[in-house]
Amino acid sequence: MNFSFFKKSIPTGIFLVIFSIIGITVFYQLLSVDERLKIYNPIDVNPRLVDTSVKNIKKNHKIGDFQLINQNGEQITNDDYKDKIYIADFFFTRCQTICIAMAYNMSELQDYYKNDSEIMFLSHSVTPVMDSVPILKEYALRKGVIDGKWNVTTGPKKHIYDLARKSYFAVLDEGNGDENDFIHTEQFVLIDKERRIRGFYDGTEKEDMKKIIRDIEVLKKEYE
Repeated sequence: MNFSFFKKSIPTGIFLVIFSIIGITVFYQLLSVDERLKIYNPIDVNPRLVDTSVKNIKKNHKIGDFQLINQNGEQITNDDYKDKIYIADFFFTRCQTICIAMAYNMSELQDYYKNDSEIMFLSHSVTPVMDSVPILKEYALRKGVIDGKWNVTTGPKKHIYDLARKSYFAVLDEGNGDENDFIHTEQFVLIDKERRIRGFYDGTEKEDMKKIIRDIEVLKKEYE
């Protein structure tokens, strides 16, 4: 029996095992990189969606601080969404067009994630003067909003409109949030735990709801 052959083969075998382990590790790292969602900055978005004050920002864009009032009259701030992944949208309770489908789809997503404490929802009224707390409460009850899971909010109009244009990049039209300004958008915006935009979706489309669910699963893997 040629024992020298086995002696020579052992280092070769060890090398092949180590090489295989490294190769597999690199493969999965590359795979995980491919699966990461894009981080959106103002420069990555249709310029018509971006307020001129932030249009040239290339990195580190985050959702601005906000102070809103929800359906229960409670103040809602960024702290309520700390370490959460959330979906944001803009609506008004009297809307009889796109908001109907948007509210239905948001409620379906809420139901899908109702036992997942990592996921939340945030809706901003674009007619905050008309959408008082009692109106929002009645709306929330009709739409099956779960308190603590989905906040349906009102607040100063200029503040909400600045959020739409300078933080979420949700609307195409220009304006300054005055009494004559009005925004109407079907956008759902996916926000990560660092307050960064990770996706835009048509809130009226079922296929986009499936994409949100897929994207949330990809996003959650970043935090594992």
